[in-house]
Amino acid sequence: MTTFAPVLQLNNGVEMPAFGLGVYQSPPEQTVPAVEAALRDGYRLIDTAAAYGNEAQVGEGLRRSDVVREEVFVTTKLWLTDYGYDEALRAFDHSLGELGLDYLDLYLLHWPVPSAFDATVASYEAAQKLLADGRVRAIGVCNHAPEDLTRLMERTEIVPAVNQVELHPLFIQRELRDFDRRNGIITQSWSPIGGVNRYGSNAADQSTDPLRAPAVTDIAEKYGKTPAQVVLRWHLEHSLCAIPKSVKEHRIKENFDVFDFSLTDDEVAAIDALDGGRRGGADPASVRLDSFS
Repeated sequence: MTTFAPVLQLNNGVEMPAFGLGVYQSPPEQTVPAVEAALRDGYRLIDTAAAYGNEAQVGEGLRRSDVVREEVFVTTKLWLTDYGYDEALRAFDHSLGELGLDYLDLYLLHWPVPSAFDATVASYEAAQKLLADGRVRAIGVCNHAPEDLTRLMERTEIVPAVNQVELHPLFIQRELRDFDRRNGIITQSWSPIGGVNRYGSNAADQSTDPLRAPAVTDIAEKYGKTPAQVVLRWHLEHSLCAIPKSVKEHRIKENFDVFDFSLTDDEVAAIDALDGGRRGGADPASVRLDSFS
C-alpha cells in the first residue's frame, strides 16, 4: 500500500503536499529517473526552477510515470534575468513549454531584489495575472524576509501562498515562520536536512552538519530511523513543507519513510536548540538582478 504525505491548505484553498522532491543541482540525465522513482514511492510534489536547467527532464519524468497529472503538484520558479512584467510572462510560457504542461500548480519568484524592488513587484503582478487567467493554481515567493514580504504585500493584491526559504535545524528562521503563519503563508523548506552546509565550503566542519548532532542522532537511535529521517520529521512537526533533494533511488525512498513515527514536544525543542542563526546559502538582502551570473 502506497503512503502519501499529508497536505497543507494554501490561503486560496488549494491543497499542497507537505513533502516533495527537490531537484536543485540534479543533473538533467539523472532527473528523469529521480522523478519517476519519487512518484512511484508516493511523492506527489515536485519542485524545480528555470535556473536549475532540468524543467524538461522533470516533465519527462512526469510523462513516464503512471501517476496522472492532476495528482502531482508541480512547482517552478522565475529567475532573476526574467524579472519584469512582460519578461515574467514570457519566462512562464517558456517554463511551461519545457515542462510540457498545460498549467502549473505553484509559480514562485526565486529571490527578492531589494535594490530593484520595482522589478520584483512587476514580476509578482505578472504572477497575479497568471493566477487570474487560470494558468497557475497558486503563486508565491522564495527567500523573502518579513520586510520583503511586507513591502510586496503593500504594493500587490494577493498574499503569497508560499514562501520557500533556507530552513533546517541550524537555521530555523523562527521569526520568519511566525510572520508567515500570521499572514496565512505556508513556509516551505529548501535544504531541509542542511545540505547547503554539508556540501558547501563548511563541509569539513561537523558543527555545520545537523545530521551529526547528538540531539538528532540520539532520537534516530531511539526510533530506529536515520538522522535525515528525524530532521525531515522535525519539519513536519512544525507544519512546514520539506523538499529534500536526491537522485539516488534508495535515498528518495528513505527520505519519504517519515510518516510512521512522530517526535515529542521535547524532541522538537531539542532540535530547535541547534539553531545558530547562521544561513548556509546566499543572503537575500544582498541579491541583485545580476547575482549568480
